[in-house]
Amino acid sequence: QVQLAESGGGLVQTGGSLRLSCAASERTVSSYTMGWFRQGPGKEREFVAAITFSGGRQSYADSVKGRFTISRDDAKNMVYLQMNSLRAEDTAVYYCVASRNGFYSGPSSTYYTYWGQGTQVTVSS
Repeated sequence: QVQLAESGGGLVQTGGSLRLSCAASERTVSSYTMGWFRQGPGKEREFVAAITFSGGRQSYADSVKGRFTISRDDAKNMVYLQMNSLRAEDTAVYYCVASRNGFYSGPSSTYYTYWGQGTQVTVSS
């Protein structure tokens, strides 16, 4: 059973940056797609970004393109989300996810088997 643990959330002002980290408990995630979802207050859970096996493809929600960057370090079983130019609407709980399909990088939550507990990101205006 893969366990995912997020860190790096916090309070930041509009226009600021944060880097979220996700530590995976198993080396098997090196063959998985890794990603991030978020859920803001009163909102539906939504896809943020994903990166396929060996980092071959990155996908982003339109709302974060050009501002967020997903990356992975398989030697450390880590995934990162660099968030720049943060906006108030980025306020949410951010969840690290993993899909056993290492070639899928889409937004459907049903493809992501493993979920972390989440880390809160609050952007103040």
